[in-house]
Amino acid sequence: EVQLVESGGGLVQAGGSLKLSCVASGFTSNDHAIGWFRQAPGRERERVSCISTFDGSTQYADSVKGRFTISSDNAKNTVYLQMNSLKPEETAVYYCAAAAKCVYGLAYFGPWGQGTQVTVSS
Repeated sequence: EVQLVESGGGLVQAGGSLKLSCVASGFTSNDHAIGWFRQAPGRERERVSCISTFDGSTQYADSVKGRFTISSDNAKNTVYLQMNSLKPEETAVYYCAAAAKCVYGLAYFGPWGQGTQVTVSS
């Protein structure tokens, strides 16, 4: 079964940058995508970005286009999320999860890890 461990969260000032890491294990031939998600208190979990391990294509939520970049390092079995020009409203717990392909429905991703906290101060 797929297991994912997130890291790299922390406290950053508005306008600053942070790079998150997602280390994967048990990624089977049926899992061809890794997505990044975030969830703030009282809010629904939101898909931020996704990368396909099949063709390398990427997807981004409209709110983060031009500021966030998703990438992968096959040698380290790791997917990254580079976040630039961070805003206070983007304070949330950030998660990564696997799926057969990059889709918008959260039900196709999982299981979920513990996540990493990102706090953006003003």
